[in-house]
Amino acid sequence: MASSSSCRTWHCLLALLLLSSAAYGQLSPSFYAKTCPRLELVVRSTMTKALLADRRMGASLLRLYFHDCFVQGCDGSILLDDMGNFVGEKTAPPNGNTVRGYEVIDEIKKNVELVCPGVVSCADITALAARDGVFLLGGPSWKVPLGQRDSTTANLNEANSDLSVTSLSLDVLIASFAKKNLSPRDLTALLGAHTIGFSQCVNFRDHIYNGTDIDPAFATLRKRSCPAQAPNGDSNLAPLDVQTQLVFDNAYYHNLVAKRGLLSADQLLFGGGSQDALVRQYAANPKLFESDFVTAMIKMGSLRPPSGTPTQIRRNCRVVNS
Repeated sequence: MASSSSCRTWHCLLALLLLSSAAYGQLSPSFYAKTCPRLELVVRSTMTKALLADRRMGASLLRLYFHDCFVQGCDGSILLDDMGNFVGEKTAPPNGNTVRGYEVIDEIKKNVELVCPGVVSCADITALAARDGVFLLGGPSWKVPLGQRDSTTANLNEANSDLSVTSLSLDVLIASFAKKNLSPRDLTALLGAHTIGFSQCVNFRDHIYNGTDIDPAFATLRKRSCPAQAPNGDSNLAPLDVQTQLVFDNAYYHNLVAKRGLLSADQLLFGGGSQDALVRQYAANPKLFESDFVTAMIKMGSLRPPSGTPTQIRRNCRVVNS
C-alpha cells in the first residue's frame, strides 16, 4: 500500500515538473512540430478567409497582438472577457472600442481545437494571426517564437499605464519601449506597423488641430472627417497611412518625412530628434525596414509573464479554464 502511494506521489511530482518546464521552457518556431503539425496551415487559411471578408482585419490583429504583449508579456491576457468581479484588459480605455478582431481569434482557436485539442495556446494563436495578417497584406513573413502559454489573469492597471499613445516627447516614447526591453530602433521599426490600418478621430484630433509639426494641407484633409468639437465624430476613422492603408509597405516613413503622421506619437519619430536618420533610411530602403520590423517583432514576441505567473492552455480564449 505504501509502495502504491509512493508511486502515485512520484507520478504527481513528474507531472508537475513537466508542466513547469512547459510553462517556462524555451520558445521555438518548431514548438508544435510534433503535437500540432497542421497549426500554421489552419491559422493561415482562417486568416485568409478573415481578410477576404475585411482587409482591415490584418492591421486590427497586429494591433491586438501589440496590446497583448505590452501588458505582462505575450500571454493572451487581452483576450479575457470581464466576468463578475473580474475586470481585465479588454475594456481598459486604450483597448475598449478600439481593439478588434477577437472573433477571428475565436474562429482560429475553434479550428485549431478540431485538429489539436488542448495543445495550442491562445497567446501563440494571436502571434501567428498577427504575422499572417502582415504577410497577407504584402508584408514580410517570419518564424514566430512559439511556446507561450495563456495567463489566468489580466492586468488592468498596466494596460492603462503602458498602452497610452499620448506621449508628450520622443524620450517618453523611447522609455516606454525600453521598459519592455525594446530599443529605440525596435520602436521606430514597430511603429511602422502604422503603414496599415485606421485610427479614430478621438486619437488624432489634438494633433490635426493643435499640432505644430504637421503639414497644413494634410491637417485640412483630416479635419474634413474629424470635427474640432468633441465628442462629435469621435469614432470617425482615418487611415494611418494616407497612401496605402491596406498594403504593408514603407510608405509610413515617407509620410513622416512629409509631416503627414496621423498620430502625434507617429510624428515624434521625425521632428529633429534621434530617430530622424533611421526614418529616412526606412523611407529609402524598404528591405531594411522589413528586416528590422521582423527582428523587433520576434523580440517583442518573446516577452513573457513574470516568473511564477500561473499559466495554462485555455480551451476558450475568452475565459480561464474551470
